Amino acid sequence: MIDKAEILELAREFGLAANVVEKDYVLGWLLAGIFNNALLTTEWVFKGGTCLKKCYFETYRFSEDLDFTLKSTEHLDEQFLVATFREIAEWIYEQSGIEIPVEAVRFDVRTNPRGHPSAQGRISYRGPLQPRGDLPRIKLDLTADERLVRDPAARAVHHPYSDRPPEGFQIQCYCFEELFAEKLRALTERERPRDLYDVVHLYRNGLLTADRVVIVSTLREKCDFRGIAVPTMTVLSTGPHRAELESEWSNMLGHQLPELPPFESFWEELPQVLAWLFEGVSVATLPPFPTRERLDPNWRPPVMAHPWKLRVPLELIRFAAADRLCVALEYNGTSRLIEPYFLRRTTEGHLLFYAIRHEDGGVRSYRVDRIQGVRVTRVSFVPIYAIELAL
Repeated sequence: MIDKAEILELAREFGLAANVVEKDYVLGWLLAGIFNNALLTTEWVFKGGTCLKKCYFETYRFSEDLDFTLKSTEHLDEQFLVATFREIAEWIYEQSGIEIPVEAVRFDVRTNPRGHPSAQGRISYRGPLQPRGDLPRIKLDLTADERLVRDPAARAVHHPYSDRPPEGFQIQCYCFEELFAEKLRALTERERPRDLYDVVHLYRNGLLTADRVVIVSTLREKCDFRGIAVPTMTVLSTGPHRAELESEWSNMLGHQLPELPPFESFWEELPQVLAWLFEGVSVATLPPFPTRERLDPNWRPPVMAHPWKLRVPLELIRFAAADRLCVALEYNGTSRLIEPYFLRRTTEGHLLFYAIRHEDGGVRSYRVDRIQGVRVTRVSFVPIYAIELAL
């Protein structure tokens, strides 16, 4: 098991509470345990916002639970679930040192609102922070009545911690198109802040590789299966949960993100998502950020969140770029508000990030080793160049 100091350093890097980072660490090992279990590995399919972050691209939204679609109802049995996860707990302890007390493994099998069996699990753990009092818990939501339209994909699990095995972790999960369709279906049906946040990130990150036609056909099948309308802006704007979507934006997302972006910046992008999906409206390709320095052509920043171990928390800047938020930068003894875009390394080995000064639109580059402070603000911006810090 990694030590407390590593959790605290990553909490600084990501701009989050240490217990949130610790939970992300334990989630990685729990996913490894599920995939390693012969009874579950091909029968459980990972989905939801945690799947998006852990298996596809960095959203910087640190989730708190695991969602799975089960291929049959046979595993929705309390005794089976408790016994299986006690075995998984022993495997995780042997591999990582994370303690999951067997008496604290609990599952509640119930009938969901659609009249079908489902299960909710609570897994308590003792990780690197070694908390006093009640142990923190991870929630599992298990359903067997979801329509699996596409074949699942085996994906690597992002685990940015020093005890990651050389071979890494894997999990069976929804393919990208099905994940996109499922998030849109969920947004239509319940209009929760995390679904809006995830849909916009899927759109921003999936345009180059996603099959739009497959997403739409998958979405239509899922909505038909649930007996709900395919989403339109009219449906979403007049739905019964629209007001709650906005009012709960802070309550439901604030603790999962380094800084909360304005609700409007995500809601106002939603029409573009739907226009791209259903009308094939192309998205304007933004020009690359202009540079003058000689850059190392073979270096690119990691795709997922990374422990840089620098004085400056670079992941906070990358988060700001992903969420289109300005950064208050302390540099060479002065303060300025900048729009972050682009991180590269020069041929001399210096890390630079490129930005636009928010007040006058000036193009600037900043050497990372000369940055004295970083604070993400809630001031949003509309990019005029391609953002690459978020890739």
